Amino acid sequence: MSEIIKNILSDTSLKTEDFSYELPEELIAQVPAEKRDCSRLMVMDRKTGELSHRHFYDVVDYFSEGDVLVLNRSRVIPARLFGKRADTGADIEILLLKKLENDCWETLVRPGKKCKASTKIIFGDGELCAEITEVTEEGNRILHFTSKNGTVSDAIHKIGQMPLPPYITSRASEKERYQTVYSKEEGSAAAPTAGLHFTPELLQRLEAKGVKIVTVLLHVGLGTFRPVKEREIKNHVMHAEWFSISKEAAETINNRKGRLICVGTTSCRVLESVADENGKLKACEGETAIFIYPGYRFKAVEGLITNFHLPESTLIMLVSAFSDREKVLSAYKTAVNEKYRFFSFGDAMLLK
Repeated sequence: MSEIIKNILSDTSLKTEDFSYELPEELIAQVPAEKRDCSRLMVMDRKTGELSHRHFYDVVDYFSEGDVLVLNRSRVIPARLFGKRADTGADIEILLLKKLENDCWETLVRPGKKCKASTKIIFGDGELCAEITEVTEEGNRILHFTSKNGTVSDAIHKIGQMPLPPYITSRASEKERYQTVYSKEEGSAAAPTAGLHFTPELLQRLEAKGVKIVTVLLHVGLGTFRPVKEREIKNHVMHAEWFSISKEAAETINNRKGRLICVGTTSCRVLESVADENGKLKACEGETAIFIYPGYRFKAVEGLITNFHLPESTLIMLVSAFSDREKVLSAYKTAVNEKYRFFSFGDAMLLK
């Protein structure tokens, strides 16, 4: 296993509650915009805090020839499985977090308290079965899967459901609307949602303007959406997630003539994990548990496209580090007043 990449945590007096804000429940987007790029776009000058209100299809106006746009090509798997314990028949919900070797997965199990090693779980009519082989220190379960017919992957795709966040109560959205149009490699337990706003036509417009588009890979797992339970944010430990950046992508970024702009906090974390002190990148793969919050010095990233994130989350902490906590929270207050749509299916923000 590759070495897990972490940052040296900065000294900070900020507490988790310093990243809280009031959000009316009706502003939590339950379904995506009718057309991906018709979402609203708040543009923020991260140095001054000045705001502009546009639509996402206007994002091209903020790019120049020679800029590099970085996308996360990870694809969401139908990671939510509903089954029953083989011994008691009790209902069990499984969230697949990370694929391991030999048809094993690291998972979240609910309810998990009584699910100890050797517990067997049956899914569907028995076409997919699993046995808990290990309980990790963090309380996750390692499951070994077997399938009656075909591969375990085929059975998961047949039985599994898209792992929409719990704050999305509607299940009406098509599966592909929780995927980016450029997703390629399966492995995520949640979508890199900043990329949901892009269409093939919008990407073509950017390329026609002379913007270089590269992809990196980070499989979104527990590290991205695990709540911060520590009051002292520096005590929060990120769950490691698998990433990869190719030699071609690194060279394109290193040789760019313009700015480096990331789509989403996941792409941002990949680049900041592998950049040296001069902002140069190299081809690399492994796991990253980098935690970015105010006080962190960005080495490579110069622009960020992101969604509006949950209060007190590691995501709003990263955005605050890229700009300024007070400016970001002020922008969020404006977004609430202007009735922007929040979270995974919500509107977007460009920090430039």
